[in-house]
Amino acid sequence: MAKRQERKRQDWEVSKSWRKIKNMVHWSPFVMSFKKKYPWIQLAGHAGSFKAAANGRILKKHCESEQRCLDRLMADVLRPFVPAYHGDVVKDGERYNQMEDLLADFDSPCVMDCKMGIRTYLEEELTKARKKPSLRKDMYQKMVEVDPEAPTEEEKAQRAVTKPRYMQWRETISSTATLGFRIEGIKKEDGSVNRDFKKTKTREQVTEAFREFTKGNHNILVAYRDRLIAIRATLEISPFFKCHEVIGSSLLFIHDKKEQAKVWMIDFGKTTPLPEGQTLQHDVPWQEGNREDGYLSGLNNLIDILTEMSQGGPPP
Repeated sequence: MAKRQERKRQDWEVSKSWRKIKNMVHWSPFVMSFKKKYPWIQLAGHAGSFKAAANGRILKKHCESEQRCLDRLMADVLRPFVPAYHGDVVKDGERYNQMEDLLADFDSPCVMDCKMGIRTYLEEELTKARKKPSLRKDMYQKMVEVDPEAPTEEEKAQRAVTKPRYMQWRETISSTATLGFRIEGIKKEDGSVNRDFKKTKTREQVTEAFREFTKGNHNILVAYRDRLIAIRATLEISPFFKCHEVIGSSLLFIHDKKEQAKVWMIDFGKTTPLPEGQTLQHDVPWQEGNREDGYLSGLNNLIDILTEMSQGGPPP
C-alpha cells in the first residue's frame, strides 16, 4: 500500500513538473516570438541579430547609426510607418536596440522583405573597397553559383573578384537595377522561407512573386497598395527622408488569413545623414558623388505593380 502511494506521489510530481515545463514553453516570449513567428529574420541575413523581449517588443543587436535614425524617426512624420523604438538595453552582456514587435498582432503571418533603392551599398563602401582592392574568393564563388558566365576571363583565371566588382554586379542581376527594389525573401504562413530571388529581375517576375505571396487576395493587395501610397505621401513631407541617404533599408510586408495587411520601413543601419544643407530627391539616377539612392523610384514601381494587380477586382 505504502509503495503504491509513493509511486502515485512520484507520478504526480512528474506530472506537475511536466505541466510546469509545458506552461513555461507555451508562455515563453522567446518561443512565442521566434519559433512561431520569426523564421522571417533569415529572409535578409538577420539570423542571430535578434532576441525576444517582453511586452510586445523585440531586441536587435545594437547599431549606432540605426539607433540615431530610430531616435530621429520617433520625432518625424514617418513615425507611424517604422517600428516604435524604446531605447537600448543590455542583455546577456550584449547591447540591443529595443523595438516594437511588428508581428505581434498577426495570426500565422506571411512576411516579405523588399530591399529598397537602386543600390545597396554606400558610396564610401565602394571608395574603401577600391582603395584596397583585395581579391575575394568567397565573392567569386557566390557569383558563379548564380551565373557561371558572369566573371571575366581574368577573374576566372584568378578564381576571385574584388569587392567593388561583386557589389556592383550583385545589383545588376536583380530588380534593384531595373525597378529600384528587390525581393530578399518570403516567409509563408506555414513557416517555410524562400530566399531564392537573386535573379528575380523583371516586372513580370516580381508580379508573379507578389501574386504567390498574397494568393491574389484582392483585399490584401488593396491594403498593401494603400499603405504604400500613404508611405509615399509621408516621405514627400518628411524632414528625415529629405536629408538622409537611405541605403540597405527594407519595406516589410505582413499579412495574415484575417486579411490584416500592413507595410513598415525597417533596417536603418546604413542610412546616413547628408552634410548640413544638402538634400536628395530619391527618384533620379545615381551617379557616383550625388548620393542618390532611388528609394522613391522603387516605391513608385511597387505602387504601380500593386495597383495593376488590385485593379482586376476580387476573384469571382
